[in-house]
Amino acid sequence: MNTGKLSLVATPIGNLEDITLRALRVMQECDMVLCEDTRVTLKLLTKYEIKKPTFKADAHLSKGQLEKIKSLLEEGKHLCVVSDAGTPGISDPGTFLVDWVRSQKIDCKIETIPGPSAVTAALSLAGVVGNEWVFLGFFPQKKGRQTALKNLIVEKKATVFYESSHRIMKLLEELVEYVPTRTIAIARELTKMHEDFLKGVPEELQTLLKTDPKKQKGEFVVIVYPE
Repeated sequence: MNTGKLSLVATPIGNLEDITLRALRVMQECDMVLCEDTRVTLKLLTKYEIKKPTFKADAHLSKGQLEKIKSLLEEGKHLCVVSDAGTPGISDPGTFLVDWVRSQKIDCKIETIPGPSAVTAALSLAGVVGNEWVFLGFFPQKKGRQTALKNLIVEKKATVFYESSHRIMKLLEELVEYVPTRTIAIARELTKMHEDFLKGVPEELQTLLKTDPKKQKGEFVVIVYPE
C-alpha cells in the first residue's frame, strides 16, 4: 500500500500573487484540497488554473468527514490542507486536523509548505527591537479577556494578536484603560489594496479610527510594544 501524504500549504493572506512556486506545484500534484472554506480556496485555484476536487475541512468536521480523510490517506492519497489565508494551523482548524491525523497513527507523511503569515508580515513592519515576542492568536472575546488585558501590563515582550473589525474599537478603549502609555501598532488588511499600518499610543489610535471609520474595517493584527 502506498503511503499517504498530508501537505500543509500556506496560501496568500490577501494578494493572490503571494504564493510560492512550491505551493503551486504541490497543489497541482495532490489528489484533493482540504479547505476551511471551499469558496475562498476556489478563487485561488481558479487564478492559477488548478483543477482539483475540494473538501470542506473547517472547525466543525464530523466523525464521517474525519473517517473519509483517514480512509483517503490510508489509500495512499496526497491531500493538501489550506486555510482561508496564511499558514494552516495558525489560529485556524488546521491545528485540530493535524493533531487528529497524528493521533490516528495513520501511515502517512505530514509536511509543511511554508509561506505567508499575517503575524510575521505585521512584525516585519513594526520595527520591534529584539527577537522575542508573544503570539496570542485571536484576542479572547469574553472568557479570559480581562486576564489577557491585565497580562499586557506586566508582559516584557512584544505581544501580537488578531482582532476583528467588530471589536477593534472596544479593544482600543480597553488599551487606553490598561496600557495607556504603551506604543501600539495596528496592521490592517495586510497585502490588500487598502493595507494600512498605524502606530501610536492607544488614545491616538482610538481618535484616528473614530475620525476615519473606514479604518475600522478589515482584518487586524495588533502589536503591543514592550515598555
